[in-house]
Amino acid sequence: MAKTVTSKDISKLCINAIRILSMDAVQKAKSGHPGTPMALAPLCYVLWTRHLRHNPNNPQWANRDRFVLSCGHASMLLYSLLHLSGYELSLDDLKNFRQWGSKTPGHPEVDHELGIETTTGPLGQGLTNAVGMAIAEVQLAAAFNHTGHYIVDHHTYFVASDGDMMEGISHEAASLAGHLGLGKLIGFWDCNGITIEGSRSLADSEDVAKRYEAYGWDVQVVENANEDLSAIDDAIEAARAELVKPSLIIVKTEIAFGSPNKHGTSAAHGSPLGEEEIALTRENLGWPWSEEFYVPDEARDEWALCKERGTELEKTWKKVEKKYAKAFPAEHEELGRRLEGKLPPDWEDALPAFDPHASIATRAASGSVINALAPVLPELNGGSADLAPSNDTSVEEGGDFASDRPSGRNLHFGIREHAMGAIMNGMALHGGLRPYGGTFLVFSDYMRPSLRLAALMGQPTIYVFTHDSIGLGEDGPTHQPVEQLAALRAIPGFTVMRPADATEVSEAWRFAIKSEGPVALVLTRQKLPLLDRGKTGGAERLAYGGYVIREAGKGAGTDDFEPELVLVGSGSEVYLLLQAQDVLAADGRATRVVSMPCLELFGQQSDEYRASILPEGVPTLAVEAAHPMPWYRWIGSRGEVIGIERFGASAPYERVFEEYGITTDAIVSRAKAMLQA
Repeated sequence: MAKTVTSKDISKLCINAIRILSMDAVQKAKSGHPGTPMALAPLCYVLWTRHLRHNPNNPQWANRDRFVLSCGHASMLLYSLLHLSGYELSLDDLKNFRQWGSKTPGHPEVDHELGIETTTGPLGQGLTNAVGMAIAEVQLAAAFNHTGHYIVDHHTYFVASDGDMMEGISHEAASLAGHLGLGKLIGFWDCNGITIEGSRSLADSEDVAKRYEAYGWDVQVVENANEDLSAIDDAIEAARAELVKPSLIIVKTEIAFGSPNKHGTSAAHGSPLGEEEIALTRENLGWPWSEEFYVPDEARDEWALCKERGTELEKTWKKVEKKYAKAFPAEHEELGRRLEGKLPPDWEDALPAFDPHASIATRAASGSVINALAPVLPELNGGSADLAPSNDTSVEEGGDFASDRPSGRNLHFGIREHAMGAIMNGMALHGGLRPYGGTFLVFSDYMRPSLRLAALMGQPTIYVFTHDSIGLGEDGPTHQPVEQLAALRAIPGFTVMRPADATEVSEAWRFAIKSEGPVALVLTRQKLPLLDRGKTGGAERLAYGGYVIREAGKGAGTDDFEPELVLVGSGSEVYLLLQAQDVLAADGRATRVVSMPCLELFGQQSDEYRASILPEGVPTLAVEAAHPMPWYRWIGSRGEVIGIERFGASAPYERVFEEYGITTDAIVSRAKAMLQA
């Protein structure tokens, strides 16, 4: 059906194209969330076509603005924007929404080549990722910009829902963002007053604007974001001009705007509108085309201007980059290296070796490694959730990151573990930084959703989890982790390393820096001796997950050695295994001690390698001061585990280990019983 479109109508046509594509895709998939994309279409049209500095021809342009859809359930909004503005997302991709192997899953999954900056869906995570991205922009700008040469200069935008605003992580992140004065962070709160169960008022009546003002944000309100494009435009302009405070623009919308019978109701939140309602919505919006997924050429031509605008924006920046490269060639090269995620040559030479006669807590050894690496890895930035003195996570000469000290490398996340994890994800996603963050292992529970998303996205974040067991001692069961190791090891793509001494700590950091995915370093509070590895190979074999640290008894040190029993463990318990081995050797028993700092890496090795470490048919005793469940995969039918299946207790750590049977004597007793069986 032919229709003449005037310039006055073009904005409405472009906005309704988002609504039509979104409701059609949800209907075709028979699942999804049509209401929020329909409500936010005007806001995102104005933002993407007039303000967002992006280039669909080059989605990974380094100086692009970052856009985060924190309310990931509204994924069809993002997919429609990407498709219409010219990214590599076809109409067929939209028609394949929520289907196996599609580029358009139910919630957005990070794909920088497609223009998707992060994985969102769990509410509050995207907002907090955006805070991390904004921090990264500030830190890189401080490190590389010079007067008249602003090579790093962009904004971070996020769109959040009522649900995002309720989630605790968003409170943590917003508080820190305001404290840090992240002026290039601009957020939109889609205030439509609807959640799955009904009205937001069922569970929430707070004044969000006042809360954000108290956090130190600049707050604006757009009363009619459904139709008042000028108000949206003006609000974004004002937010971009505010460089001292982060900005929150409250956009009052109506969910499923345009739907005659479901607008403003929870029925439009998480279910297709239905064929009949979609037909009525087309009519109500003045959309004369009945064909599914149809977008008229006039709208496509207008959206296509995003490519032209983006090309010009990047072209202008390229001129800035060219002048920068001429004026600061070494810094330009360094920035390129960091944004590409490449490691500098010879950085591994900085890894420290430790006095073999020393006794050192692995948390302290980790602190030594951080400070040895900091000068050669300027991208290594991080901190702790108010536990830096206990975690040993401070860069001694790095300075504190603050609003008036943007070059500081030590981030004070405050007592905000959940936000710390998601902020680290945002920093990693931005590029140019290798973030790390520390807390007690038991508090990994507080940040688990962020850890899971780091693994899902394959982000190279590093977690320094100290106070790793009942060895914490006097603080008692609230602070003594028991089940946390098993829980972390269950996350796909998440690498957990529990080094046995300072030497393994250095190797664990070597692996973590090289890793393309998240790594947790699980470290002791108590001091541990450096282990004598004899002739079986060095700690560099930590990268295999598990390795033979010592053999003793008849035939030890020869190719013909056959152990009667294998003792395997991680962390502080490996020293106990070696002590038990000495006792057993004195009785003439042939044993092998295996350090297995990383069960996940061990599981990735060949069957031949694993059999060379844990021979089939040989009784195996695993020892770890944690829940035993992960070990049953490796010990075989003739194996046993000494672990902990109850909460800890408050007492000096030596007494707690004794009461819980994690001692040399207990290991020897169990080993002898197994050998006699």
